[in-house]
Amino acid sequence: MTKVAKVLARLLSGASDQAIRFDELCSVLGRLGFQERRHGGSHRVFFREGVRDILNLQPRPDGTAKPYQVRQVRTIILHHELARLLEVEGRDDG
Repeated sequence: MTKVAKVLARLLSGASDQAIRFDELCSVLGRLGFQERRHGGSHRVFFREGVRDILNLQPRPDGTAKPYQVRQVRTIILHHELARLLEVEGRDDG
C-alpha cells in the first residue's frame, strides 16, 4: 500500500481528522486528479474537471489540515467515488 493510499484510508475512515497533515491531504488530492491553484499566502485552491465543488484549503499552524476541511474533502471523494482511482492505480503496480 502506497503512502498516499494509507493517507486516503485514514481520511476515509473519519477516525483521524485532527491528525492528517496538510501536505498529505494535498498529495491525495493531486493523485486524485485535482489541480492546484495557489490563492495567496498559505491558501491552496483545488479543482477537478467533473467536480463542481472547489476546495479552498489552509493549514493550521502545526502543519495539520483543519478537521472541517478534511471532512469536506472526504465528502467530495465519497460523493464522486474518486477513491476508486487510487485502487485501480494500486492494482497496476503489483
